[in-house]
Amino acid sequence: MLRNKDLLGLRETAVEEIHEILNTTELMKVVITSNNKKTPHLQGRSVITLFYENSTRTRMSFELACKYMSGTASSVSASTSSVTKGETLIDTARTLDVMGTDIIIMRHPMTGAPHLMAKNVRAAVINAGDGINEHPTQALLDMFTMRERFGGIKGLRIAIVGDVRHSRVARSNIYGLSSMGASVVAAGPPTLMPPELEKLGIETTDRVDEAVSGADVVMGLRIQLERQKNGLFPSVREYHKYFGLTEERVAKARDHALVMHPGPVNRGVEISTEVMNSPDSKIDEQVTNGVAVRMALLFMLTRQKPETGGM
Repeated sequence: MLRNKDLLGLRETAVEEIHEILNTTELMKVVITSNNKKTPHLQGRSVITLFYENSTRTRMSFELACKYMSGTASSVSASTSSVTKGETLIDTARTLDVMGTDIIIMRHPMTGAPHLMAKNVRAAVINAGDGINEHPTQALLDMFTMRERFGGIKGLRIAIVGDVRHSRVARSNIYGLSSMGASVVAAGPPTLMPPELEKLGIETTDRVDEAVSGADVVMGLRIQLERQKNGLFPSVREYHKYFGLTEERVAKARDHALVMHPGPVNRGVEISTEVMNSPDSKIDEQVTNGVAVRMALLFMLTRQKPETGGM
């Protein structure tokens, strides 16, 4: 089981815990690929998704994960909650907590918001993305997808290409992959590369061809225009020309290297349609694995010892 009652990020998650999550995910994937997608693992448990930002894949995969395991899934969005009446985050958290909620899954535009909530509720809190900090469940499903293909993660070369500066997916993957023994290289325009990357012990470059060369996995990142206050590159056409994942660029990776993307994808910007539709693309498989990873986490967090939880 996990050491803490919450999953807030991978920076502090032990390698042993990641291995256990991935092992449990393997068992859960058997369920969702079977004809009987129903287990009693969450029977009598209540799960709430609390999203202050839009989401399709993450939110739906958590809700399906809960339903597949016979739990009760409820959804709260900021636009229809008492937040619009001035309710604070802590008050919202406590209200949900005293309703008997077992797990709160939270996405918020402010970095650290799930951490604040976790300190104020007895329920387990899962970070579904906070600001430009972390998105741990996306990184876990990415790592599971890699492990399925290669049998392990240690020793792999992973190229992460795109808007690294604004990507919480990139940060969680860098933390998780590095701790699991992979070699990570991040590439993108200098304006989209945060200065602290080198302190994390990974390679950085503004030359995509260099990053992709010899890679086992090539991961594209979405250009997050909604988080950019100023234009950080001239145009999407120019971005694709110099930094997009094209067939020619991906061909520099190892034979049959995995092509991945957290979605949603801007076709023809960070990745071409031809690369997306190639046999080596695992973008659809990532979505399937996302449900399995979230099933694993819901299962594990509802089996914590009583003394690990609480306020």
